[in-house]
Amino acid sequence: MDVILWDTRKLDVSKDFAGGFGVGQYPAGGDLRDRLIRWFYTRDRRPVALLWAHLAAIFRRLGHQVQYVQDRQPPPADLYVFCPSLITLDLERRTIAELVAARPGARVLVAGTTASVLPEAFAGLGATVVRGEAERLLWELDAVLAERSGQFAVGLVEDLDRLPPPDWSPFGPRRFRIGYDFWRFPTALLQASRGCPFRCNYCPYLVLSQSTRVRSAEAVVDEIRHGMRRWGFRSFKFRDPCFGTNRRQVQRLAELIGRLRPKIQFSVESRIELLPPEVLKLLQGVGLTSITVGIETPDDAVVASRGRKPVDRDLQQEFIATCRGLGLRTVAGFLIGFPEDTEESVRRVRDYAARLGPTFANFNVVTPYPGTPMFETVRDRLGWTDFSRFTVYLPVAPCAHLTAERIEWHVRKCFRRFYFRWEYFCRNARLLWPGLGRFAFGPFLK
Repeated sequence: MDVILWDTRKLDVSKDFAGGFGVGQYPAGGDLRDRLIRWFYTRDRRPVALLWAHLAAIFRRLGHQVQYVQDRQPPPADLYVFCPSLITLDLERRTIAELVAARPGARVLVAGTTASVLPEAFAGLGATVVRGEAERLLWELDAVLAERSGQFAVGLVEDLDRLPPPDWSPFGPRRFRIGYDFWRFPTALLQASRGCPFRCNYCPYLVLSQSTRVRSAEAVVDEIRHGMRRWGFRSFKFRDPCFGTNRRQVQRLAELIGRLRPKIQFSVESRIELLPPEVLKLLQGVGLTSITVGIETPDDAVVASRGRKPVDRDLQQEFIATCRGLGLRTVAGFLIGFPEDTEESVRRVRDYAARLGPTFANFNVVTPYPGTPMFETVRDRLGWTDFSRFTVYLPVAPCAHLTAERIEWHVRKCFRRFYFRWEYFCRNARLLWPGLGRFAFGPFLK
């Protein structure tokens, strides 16, 4: 069977983020600073979503031919697979409708988080929605293809070690790079676990499953080794929603990654309290270069009211300082546009980010993703019904004290205030350009 994976990079979408709902990029603006920030975020060729590489491996394991088609009319095939993001939902719906009209007998599957949570968006298009984790097609493909009702629930992959390693061959993997995390390329995505033990009511990573599943360290490192040999990957971005929940796995990963030759670079995303100094030192010693953490807001009451456990601000400061001392980059996420936000509360977020001083800061707008408890509380009051606005840089939820235009202004103000400071350059020059230390002025950049 000939299988086509149809994808798009239009609207600046990165489909692997926000639990598979996808995120956009920092919007273009007339200000030179805005253009520089946007260039920084768009300069890389980011990997395609990890789900695509898993599906390519699964279809080939089942004996099928796989082709990846991006932003063009797909050629004749037996099966077409779409994994839409929220942002590109209308574009992919239109492509499916045109495809089915042109080839009435075509079989079309729609998979991924967006399809699972919004199956009604594909009703009447002649496609079958695969609800759940699409990697279950390894065992359920025949049953799904036999289904004609429009939906098929496949459930979750309970044993992640049973999945074949991702196949990056169709996607041009030697171009992949994520420059804010690494300086060795190409870059691959991988997971050591799925799920998160925390229950933030706005988190898109919990909409398919609230269970935490952990892979064996041996399987993870086998995947890394395979990627190094097959495609020459030099860096790996862990896409775990919360890396490090299993300390034994982390220790074993460090042991096995440390044996790899040549050495790799890798980055993780986690909560601060899961990465104490001794774990940071262990991981840095075997290739950790960057850590993404969610700070959200310095107002503990705001995050606590949404099910997020606040992190002590002294611990946040110690964490950033420890990472800087170890030569680790930090990417801190901040949120503005909570329903109760005011001019003053947003200013506090902006000022706190500058004081905290991570290597990079993302200022995202609070986004109520479908399937989350937050979405249910505001769905009747959403200011927008166009999902292409769910970029994390545009407001979509109601805010009592700030207009949508004012929130967009604050997003730009936060980014400009954070990055365009001499203090920012001095603090982070060694991390941004590791080779600077070799030059005579290196000691002045601390």
